[in-house]
Amino acid sequence: MISKKLPASDDQENENFLTQEKFDSLKEELEKLTTITRKEIAESLEYARSLGDLSENAEYQAARELQAATEDRIARFEKLIKSAVIISEKKKGIVGFGSEVTICKKGDKEKHTYTIVGSEEADMREKKISHLSPLGQALMGRKKGEKFSFKTPSGMQDYAIVGIV
Repeated sequence: MISKKLPASDDQENENFLTQEKFDSLKEELEKLTTITRKEIAESLEYARSLGDLSENAEYQAARELQAATEDRIARFEKLIKSAVIISEKKKGIVGFGSEVTICKKGDKEKHTYTIVGSEEADMREKKISHLSPLGQALMGRKKGEKFSFKTPSGMQDYAIVGIV
């Protein structure tokens, strides 16, 4: 796996592995939050202030809550972007970030395909699993045909890797 770091992070344990697509999406959403959403909230606050008594002004309270939530989201995105490690290339035939892996449970014919991603992108509805999940950890660095086991709440599970893209 070849990756490029954007920008350098002091604490490698706080790195966030992202695809270029996810990184761009976060930057785009951050830009929208800092320009458009902040302005809309400021306008809502100004309007609510003009209504008078702030202690019993529901519109003002709602706008302040939205402002706090938006600022939290902005701070989170800024932190994610600052600590991002962009996954740019994967090794052929070895499970790593961005690999699409097809696995089959021992004694079962049904195959399951997952994409290995960083924890920020994990989404089971899209069959994207984190490299930090039990299955993701068990798959990392393996090759087609390898058998592996990993622990689940219902006990150890045995699988084989059928394919890697």
